[in-house]
Amino acid sequence: MAEQEASGLQVLLSTLQSSCDKDVILNILSVLTDLLSLGTGRRIHYVVSKGGSEALLQALATAAQTEPPDHGTLLPLLRLLARVGQRDRKFGLKVQKAEATDIILSLTRRHLGHHLYLTHCLWVLRVCASNVTTGTMLGINGAMELLFKVITPYSKRHVRTVRAAIGALAALLKSKSNSRRAVNRGYLGELLRLYQDWHRNDVSNNYIYIRRGLLLCLKYITNIQLGRETFLGSRGMEILFTSVQDCLSCKNLDPIITTATHILRKCYPKEHLPVVTVRSSYSFPLPGNASAEPPCEGSEGDSESEGEEEDEKDWDNEDVESKEEDCDLETDVNKLRSRPVLDRPEQELEKYEALCAELFQNFQELEFESEEKKSLEDRTESLPSAPSHFIPSATSVKHPNCRWRNQSVTEMGPDPGEQDFKVPLQSWRKKEECIWDKNDENRDIAEKARDKEFCEEGDPARSHVFALCSLLKDSAWYKKVFYLHCEASIDPSPEGRLESSDLVRNLLEKHRMDIPFHSPCFYAARAQCVKSIPGYRELAFPDFWGHQPPPYSKPVLERKHGLQRDKVLDDVRRLIQPGDVIGRTVFDLDDPSSLSSPAAPSCLTFFSKFESGNLRKAIQVREFEYDLIMNADVNSSQHHQWFYFEVRDMKPAVPYRFNIINCEKLNSQFNYGMQLVMYSVREALQGRPRWTRAGQEICYYKNHYRCRSAAAGGGGVRRRFYYTLTFSIKFPHKDDVCYLAYHYPYTYSTMMSHLDILEQNRNPRKVYWRQQTLCQTLGGNACPLLTITAMPESKNRDDLEQFCSRPYVFLTARVHPGESNASWVMKGTLEFLVSSDPIAELLRKCFIFKIVPMLNPDGVINGNLRCSLSGDDLNRQWLTPSSQLHPTIYHAKGLLYYLSSIGRAPLVFCDYHGHSQKKNVFLYGCSIKETLWQAGCMVDTAVVTEDVGYRTLPKILDKVAPAFVMNSCSFLVEKSRASTARVVVWKEMGVLRSYTMESTYCSCSHGLYRGLQLGTQELEEMGSKFCLGLLILHLKSLPCSKELMAQAALLLDLEEEITDRAQRRYSNSSLESDDEPPCAEEIDYDTACSSDGEEEFLELDQEIQECLSCVEAETEDEGVTTGQTCSSRALRGLYISSQPAPNSTALPLGSSALGLCRGFESSPV
Repeated sequence: MAEQEASGLQVLLSTLQSSCDKDVILNILSVLTDLLSLGTGRRIHYVVSKGGSEALLQALATAAQTEPPDHGTLLPLLRLLARVGQRDRKFGLKVQKAEATDIILSLTRRHLGHHLYLTHCLWVLRVCASNVTTGTMLGINGAMELLFKVITPYSKRHVRTVRAAIGALAALLKSKSNSRRAVNRGYLGELLRLYQDWHRNDVSNNYIYIRRGLLLCLKYITNIQLGRETFLGSRGMEILFTSVQDCLSCKNLDPIITTATHILRKCYPKEHLPVVTVRSSYSFPLPGNASAEPPCEGSEGDSESEGEEEDEKDWDNEDVESKEEDCDLETDVNKLRSRPVLDRPEQELEKYEALCAELFQNFQELEFESEEKKSLEDRTESLPSAPSHFIPSATSVKHPNCRWRNQSVTEMGPDPGEQDFKVPLQSWRKKEECIWDKNDENRDIAEKARDKEFCEEGDPARSHVFALCSLLKDSAWYKKVFYLHCEASIDPSPEGRLESSDLVRNLLEKHRMDIPFHSPCFYAARAQCVKSIPGYRELAFPDFWGHQPPPYSKPVLERKHGLQRDKVLDDVRRLIQPGDVIGRTVFDLDDPSSLSSPAAPSCLTFFSKFESGNLRKAIQVREFEYDLIMNADVNSSQHHQWFYFEVRDMKPAVPYRFNIINCEKLNSQFNYGMQLVMYSVREALQGRPRWTRAGQEICYYKNHYRCRSAAAGGGGVRRRFYYTLTFSIKFPHKDDVCYLAYHYPYTYSTMMSHLDILEQNRNPRKVYWRQQTLCQTLGGNACPLLTITAMPESKNRDDLEQFCSRPYVFLTARVHPGESNASWVMKGTLEFLVSSDPIAELLRKCFIFKIVPMLNPDGVINGNLRCSLSGDDLNRQWLTPSSQLHPTIYHAKGLLYYLSSIGRAPLVFCDYHGHSQKKNVFLYGCSIKETLWQAGCMVDTAVVTEDVGYRTLPKILDKVAPAFVMNSCSFLVEKSRASTARVVVWKEMGVLRSYTMESTYCSCSHGLYRGLQLGTQELEEMGSKFCLGLLILHLKSLPCSKELMAQAALLLDLEEEITDRAQRRYSNSSLESDDEPPCAEEIDYDTACSSDGEEEFLELDQEIQECLSCVEAETEDEGVTTGQTCSSRALRGLYISSQPAPNSTALPLGSSALGLCRGFESSPV
C-alpha cells in the first residue's frame, strides 16, 4: 500500500514536470494545494522527500518561458513553492542547481507594477534567501536594490506587498556579505527612518508585522561589527529606545518590544570589566616549578561544567545538543573495559594502612576504659537525639499543601524540630584552651600535636574577638542590643579590639540560641586555626551564630512578564540618559584603602573578607542600585558564580537593586524561580537565626561586558561575554547587617566544628568514630578523613571478624567549593550515621564508612567556585593527580587503591555535588552497554557482559527520598569525564556502584517538594535518605544473617508505612501541573541567533492564506476569470469538473490523485 502511495505521488510530480497541458498542470497544482493545506508540515516533508521541490522548480522554469506569462499557472505554483521551499532544508541548493535564481528575480522585476503577482514572487524570493549561499547570490544580482524600491518611500498602499518585501529583505540580510553591502550602501539609515515612519503612523497598531519585519532587518544587519557601529552612529539606540517606551503599555506589541530590546542589548557598546585585571585578587605561590596558567577563557572546549557532569553549550535546539553529547560518548569498548596501570609505586600504598586502623584493632582496651571516658559515655548517652538523626516521617516532612511543618506526634516519636537537643554550654567552654580534648584516645597523635600547635600560634584570649570584631565596627546599634546594661565594659582596647570575655558573655547569655550541632565557641576556636590567603581576621556572623532551618519552604518565584526586557532597558537608559548615574566605587578588594574609608552618606557598606566570602568590587550606580563584581578563583581568571558578602547601613522597605555583572554560565535557575539567600543579624538576635530565600525581580541575561584572553593554540583573541544576575531586595530593618549568598553557605570551620561536636556527642559504646587527617592542603589546612561503623558487640572472635569483614562505603563531598549544597547533604549523612536511630544502628553494623567531607578545603576557605589554590578543577585530576598540586585527590585515590589492593574495594563510592542548571537530586553512574547503546553502536551481548547492579541504588532512592528522581539519572561514560572521580573509581578500582550525586540549588520537579525551593532541611534529609538506601541495597545485594534480616524488615516496614501515608496525602493534594513554567518571554542569549523555525513557517503560511482569502473574496465580488487570478477555489472547481466518469479511464491522473489522497490519510507522515 505504501509503495502504491509513493508511486502515485511520483507519477503526479513526474507529470507536473513533463506535461505541457495547462489543464493537467492546473489539476495537479490543485490536488497538491488541497493535500498540503491539511494537516501539519509533515505532509510537506513527505512531498519534499519524493522530489516535490525539484518538480515545482522545473514547472516554474517551464511556466516562466511562456510569453506572456500564464498567471493562472504561475500563482498557485509560486504559492506551493513558498510553502514547500520553507520546509525544505536544501531548497536553496536545489534552486541553484535548477538555475532558478535568475528566473525568480526576473519574474519579480517584471511584476513590479502588479502587486498581487509581485507578492507571490517575493514569497518565493524570501524562501530562496533563507539559504545563505543562495541569499548571497541574490544579493549580488541586485535583489536588495529591488526590494528597497518596493518598501520605500513610506506608504500604506499595498501593505501585503510591502510586508512580503520586508520579509524577503530580512531573509537576505541573514547573509553577512549582504549585511555589509546594505551598510555600505546606506540602507541601515533608510531602515531606521522607515521604521520611525511606520511607528509614528501606525497609531492603531494594525501593521505590527511590518514594524517587526523592519526590526528583524536591523537585527540581522547588526550581527556584524560594521552594522553595530553604523547603528550607533545613526542614533539607532536612541531611536529604538524611544520607540520601545511608547510600546510598553500595550501587550500586543510584545513581538516588537522583544526584538527591539534584543537589538539594543546587542548594540550596547562593549566594555571590559571595571577591574584592574580579570585575574583573581588573590594569588598563591605554587610549590616547585609549577606555575598557575589559567585555561583559555574563550575556548569552548574549556567551558565550565555543571556539578560534575554537564558542559555548557549554547545550543539552538535539543537535537543538536543530543548529537554533540553522543559525540562525546566513549565508544571504544577496550577503553571502557581497560584497567589502567597503577599511577604510583606499589610500595607507596603501604602508608595508607595507617588510615585503616579499624582492620587491625583488637579492641582489648574495651575492658579498661577510664572513668573519665565512662563518664563521657554516660553523659552523651543521656543526650536526646538530634533532629536529623531521624529519617523524617510523614508528619515531619514539609507538605506542599500547607507549606508548614506538621507538629503532631507519630510512631517515630515527637517531631524532632520540637526537641530540645543541645550540648550544655559549659561543656563548650574551656577557658584559654583548645576546644577539643587532646587526650581523647581516638584522636590521631599527629593530629593532636598539629591542632595544639595551630591553636597556640595566636593569643587564645583573642579567638572570640577574631570572630566578631567586624560586627561591632561602626555599628552603634550593636552596643545597644548587646550591652544594654554594661556599656562601660565594651570600650575598645588600645588595639581597637574588644575584650573577648565581655563580648562572648553578652552575646551567648543575652541572645543565646540553641541550634543543634552548632556551637559559636567551637566555631570561633576552629576559625582561628584556619589558614587563608587574605589572612582572615574577621568572621561572618551567620557562620558564628549558626543557622536554623525555617519551618516552611518557599515556592519557586513566579517570573513577572517582561522582566528581562525591563532590566535591559534600564541598562540602556544608563547609556542614553547618564545624568543620574553616580558611578562611585564603594568597595574594592584591589584597593585596600576603600575597605577602611568611611562610607558615603546614603550608601551601603559592603564587606567580604571572611571565610568563603566572595565580592571583589561594588559600584554605586544610582542611589539604590549597585553593580557587583565577583572575584575569580585563586590563581585563575574565570569561574564566577559563587558570591557571599556582608552589606549594612541600609534603609528599610526600600527596594535595592543589585547587578552581579560578571557571571559566566550561559543560563541559570535564577531564570526559573530560584532565589538567593539572605541572613539578617537583627532577625537572628530576635530568635530567628536563619538563611532565608530572598529577592524579587530576579533575572539572568547576557550583558555588554566582555573579556579578552589568548585563544588556545594560536595567537588570536577570543571574546567571552559575561552575564548579569540582577535582583531586588527590601531589607527588613534599618541599619541592619545582612549577608547575601548564592546558596546556603557551609564553611570549612563549620565542618570542622561540626565534626568536633559529633565526636563529642556520639555514644562510644555503639559508634566507632575515628577522625584522622588524610593530608595537608596546599594552604596548610587539614583535610579530615572519617571512619564510622558500629562497635563490635564484644571482643569475641566472631564479633571481631564480623567487624573487620564489613564492606566499605566511600563518600566524598565538596570538591567544588561553590557547591555548598553538597556539604549540607553530607551533614545529613554524618548526623544520621552517628545517631541513635535504629536504622542508623543497623546500617553501622552493615558497613564501614570512609568519608572525606571536604575534598577542597582551600577553595572553600578562600571563596572559590570550582578550583583549588593551584587553579585546577580537582574533579578533573583523578587520572594523574599530583601529590604536590592536588594532595587531597592524590591521597584519596591512594587510599582507594590501597583498599582495592587488599581486596576491600568499596561496595559503593559516591561523590556529593551540586548542580546549578538542573532540578531534583539524581545520580550519575557508569555503564558500558548504556553508553554504547546511546552512541548507536552495535552491542554484542555475548562479548560485552555487565552487571546491572549499578541501577539498584538509584531505584531505591527514587522510592525512599522525596527529592530524588530516577528519570534525571544518567549512566553514560563521556570522554570529557574520563578524569572525574566517578569514572576513575569505576574503571581503575572496579567499583560497579561508582556515582556522582547531584543536588539542585533550586527545586524539584516531582514528588513532595514539587515547586518548592529546597532548603537545608531537605538537603540534610537527602543525606539521611541516602543512608537508608544503602541499607536496603545491602539487604538486596549481600548475604545477611537471619537476625539482621528480621530486624531490618521490622524497621523498613515501619518506614514504608510512614512513607506510604505521606505519599497518599500528597497524591490527594492539589498541586500545580507545571513544575518549571517557561519564562514569560524569550531568553535570547546568542547575539547571532535568529527566530527561524516553525514559528517563522507558520507566519509565512498565515501571510499566504490571508492573501489567498482576499483574492478569493475579490474573485467572487468582481467575477474575475480563472485566467486572470486562479484562486484555489477555482482550481478545485477545475479539478472536479475534469474528473472522468466512474467507469472511464480517459484521464489516469484522476485515479492517481485519488489514490494519493487516500495515501495521505493513512500515511505515517
